[in-house]
Amino acid sequence: MIDAIDQAAGLSPDDKLFSARRFRPEFVEGAELCRHAVLTPANDQGLATDLRIALARRMAVLNDNQPLIAEYDAQLTACQPSPQLLALASGATITEQPLAAIARHVDLITLTPFAATAHDITRLEQAGLNNPQIVALSELIAFINFQTRVTTGLRLMRSL
Repeated sequence: MIDAIDQAAGLSPDDKLFSARRFRPEFVEGAELCRHAVLTPANDQGLATDLRIALARRMAVLNDNQPLIAEYDAQLTACQPSPQLLALASGATITEQPLAAIARHVDLITLTPFAATAHDITRLEQAGLNNPQIVALSELIAFINFQTRVTTGLRLMRSL
């Protein structure tokens, strides 16, 4: 079965890297389960699926990962997002809270995670996010940035 990472890396079942990923099938399965858990969880904690996909696309843009941008474009289109979520997904500056704080945090952690401090969590709280929402947002940020790095690495390995 081709998973989202295979698809974004351009792998097919006849590729050596596709087979190499299956040496540890629990990692392949775990990554796919994680993807579903952060994008379409049973309990969204008040962070709706369309928002999560818009943020995933934003991170794909920040990481210049064209296959993931295309994948999240398709998923976002299926959600029929608002103009505000389309702007968020494209990387535009958002001024309305809590989206402004969320976008700022996503950008910070994606581009300069070493610059993050406890004050950045306080900003999310001040914008109205509760602890479960902050945890859910953190999980989303961690997974999407993991996904972009793994797919980029696999594409580079494929080109050798």
